[in-house]
Amino acid sequence: MSLQDNLPSPSFYDQVGGHETFRKLVHEFYRGVADDPVLKPMYPEADLGPAEERLLMFLEQYWGGPTTYGEQRGHPRLRLRHQPFKVNPDARDRWLAHMRAAVDTLELPPVLETTLWDYLHRAAYAMVNTFEE
Repeated sequence: MSLQDNLPSPSFYDQVGGHETFRKLVHEFYRGVADDPVLKPMYPEADLGPAEERLLMFLEQYWGGPTTYGEQRGHPRLRLRHQPFKVNPDARDRWLAHMRAAVDTLELPPVLETTLWDYLHRAAYAMVNTFEE
């Protein structure tokens, strides 16, 4: 047994490049949202900066990075936090399209990209709370 066997494996957060990778992902995502006529009205602040920071903190914490989200905002309660908004399949698909474009800018190794995309895809489907147009 070597010393390496006792070391913890790096988190997904570290494997993909940590803060800078998640900062780029979230920034690229919100660049798309800023011009989206369906998604942009769902954000209460005129400036998307606060939403960008919340998503960054959430994703970093989820993937093994800093726990700032929980320290500042408590439990994520994603469905509850999205309940005031009409998240229908069209909104979900638009969210996914912007997120796909953002993920593609990261140029991650395939296994890491697939892991990230699988989570984002499942999360988007879980947020749908209406089928009304």
